[in-house]
Amino acid sequence: MQIELEIKQKTFKSEYHKLSVNLMYTGHWLQLKNHNHLKQFGITVQQYNVLRILKGQHPRPVTVSLVIDRMLDKTSNASRLIEKLRKKGFVERRVCEKDRRAVDVLISPKGLNLLQHIETFDHQWESVFKTLSTSEAKKLNDLLNKLRG
Repeated sequence: MQIELEIKQKTFKSEYHKLSVNLMYTGHWLQLKNHNHLKQFGITVQQYNVLRILKGQHPRPVTVSLVIDRMLDKTSNASRLIEKLRKKGFVERRVCEKDRRAVDVLISPKGLNLLQHIETFDHQWESVFKTLSTSEAKKLNDLLNKLRG
């Protein structure tokens, strides 16, 4: 649906203004869709992002700062997210062997199982994007990369 109809605004100051509104609206729209998708698994979008980061490093433990550097949502409190995931049994915290003041984090077998289970539903999540052809998705990826410089 056109952004004009979604937000009930007929005109914009410029195509760039329209683009900024469209990107923000679409970002929030996707965030809500992703939130609703992950809700069935009992985790948030930010928690899912942390688990994916930890899975990518598995079996190596990582520091909280590495998790922060790789998170999609830079405003999230990674330490709080990790603690919530630890309480659910999805991650483990260990004292860093190289620096006793630091804490290492790694995904637990239960966390790996959860991600494997969620992956069986990837087709549901990816169906959101199937209104675009593969070539259109590639072009949009290229344009978004170009926008961010």
